[in-house]
Amino acid sequence: MQKRWTVRSYQPKQEALLQSLLRIHPLLCRLLVQRGMHTYEESRLFFRPTLADLHDPWLMKDMDKAVSRIEHAFFMKEKILVFGDYDVDGTTAVATVYDFLHALYDNIEFYIPHRYREGYGISTQGIEYARDNDVKLVIALDCGIKAVEQITWAKEHGIDFVICDHHLPDAILPPAVAILNPKQYDCPYPYKELSGCGIGYKLISAFAQKQNVPEQSVHRYLDLVATSIAADIVPMTGENRVLAFHGLKKVNESPLPGIQALIQLSGLKEQLTISNLVFVIAPRVNAAGRMDDARKAVNLFVETDMEKAMEIAKVLHADNFDRKEVDSTITKEAVAIIENDLELQGRKSTVLYKPDWHKGVVGIVASRLIDKHYYRPTIILTLSNDKVAGSARSVTGFNVYEAIHKCKDLLENYGGHFYAAGMTLKPENVPAFQERFEQVVAESIDPELLKPEIVIDTEITLHDITPKFFRILQQFEPLGPDNLRPVFLVRNVMDSGYSRLVKDEHIKFSVKQGRSSISHTGIGFYMSEKFPIVSTHQPFDMVFTIDEIEWNGKMNLQLKVIDIRSSKP
Repeated sequence: MQKRWTVRSYQPKQEALLQSLLRIHPLLCRLLVQRGMHTYEESRLFFRPTLADLHDPWLMKDMDKAVSRIEHAFFMKEKILVFGDYDVDGTTAVATVYDFLHALYDNIEFYIPHRYREGYGISTQGIEYARDNDVKLVIALDCGIKAVEQITWAKEHGIDFVICDHHLPDAILPPAVAILNPKQYDCPYPYKELSGCGIGYKLISAFAQKQNVPEQSVHRYLDLVATSIAADIVPMTGENRVLAFHGLKKVNESPLPGIQALIQLSGLKEQLTISNLVFVIAPRVNAAGRMDDARKAVNLFVETDMEKAMEIAKVLHADNFDRKEVDSTITKEAVAIIENDLELQGRKSTVLYKPDWHKGVVGIVASRLIDKHYYRPTIILTLSNDKVAGSARSVTGFNVYEAIHKCKDLLENYGGHFYAAGMTLKPENVPAFQERFEQVVAESIDPELLKPEIVIDTEITLHDITPKFFRILQQFEPLGPDNLRPVFLVRNVMDSGYSRLVKDEHIKFSVKQGRSSISHTGIGFYMSEKFPIVSTHQPFDMVFTIDEIEWNGKMNLQLKVIDIRSSKP
């Protein structure tokens, strides 16, 4: 699959000014300026974030109302229900708020809607459960901002809501007692990109201040907050970066028993990074809701006994194994459908439907098709409770939600954002939806967007890549959106004579540049088709990130190669 290379723009004057202040490698200053750092103080906060840098939680609109309503519930001995979504952000948020409040108050429980029986958000079943169990206050986390009808019904039955949500509000808001969401147009809170768990953390921070609860009782949940930030792919800027930085520190030094159990089962032994949380910890948490019941994830996070936590973690670990088997099988089936249909191969979109596909993994399958096989807007559909349900994923630069919106007359429900969305429709509407979505995409997508894009931070020389350079580069962690792992481009390198194929799939690089005696090794996974470019002993250009690996008891730098192409025009 041919890829587009896009080199990010530079700001030479800003870079030179920052370099005069920091006195580090100019290319590191370039990376900092690209990430919004222009002064010594901004750079200090970037490299050394402290919890004191967090904003006052009382700046958030309705925080006073939320805390007062919870205090009233305590005083009146009302039953509280902590309600949240079934994904990582929702379950970490529920565990954080429920566990903190439960340490202070007994008449409280939590509720996670079942993905298949209830669906996303504030469910009718959930409100009926609250009514039937004499709940007077529901604290909704990572959901609720769009549940106008459901919360109106709850209010009529004497149930108050405090909403903690980070999704974009509509013009009409639910009739909740308090809504904590920095994305409200009139909310003065300075940082708008908190995760759902992050907003829950702000709520317990404010409550702790009001009740004179020690700060450490709040900080103990930082590893859950970091996990939510990693899994929900929110920007790694501002408060998210502070919370993720200290959450990672807690993950590595004193994790909650549930997190520790997941780490042990996954076999991770090195210092954990955001990448480990995204690709190792989060899938095991998500698997609970994808394959069965996400309540298990909350039970894991609030468990204080290590042996019991390990038993729950083993169940999630098994769920994740099943999930991988299922999504691998469905991905193979989906690829086979396209490979056996020339018309599908020529389309600008992919919309596939099989009624027996597992609803819990259709979003993962859509992503895999884009990443590994057919780079185009993709929707995977399956049958669920007599309705067709599906997940959409998009390619960089294309608004898949807007495309689905143009098919709304064929849908029962839909929602999402720029790069991911979900929908339900009647089975008889599937063929028409497939055709309409293809028409919309074909008419609106720029053909260039159908080529995967590699965004390159800066050009570099092999001479620049030193242990000192890498040590500072490591301090760009935690990485994530708006602070991605730096991607470098080096031009006119040549095989030093030691590059080779490994297992007929991967390339083990050994490259040099110009007349320099300096050479660097690298690995390019599943790049065997590019080996002829290397083996001709002609110059080629290389895009890569920089890693560190252990070899014979010694740490060595290694280039993780993303793509190569001939230096010839």
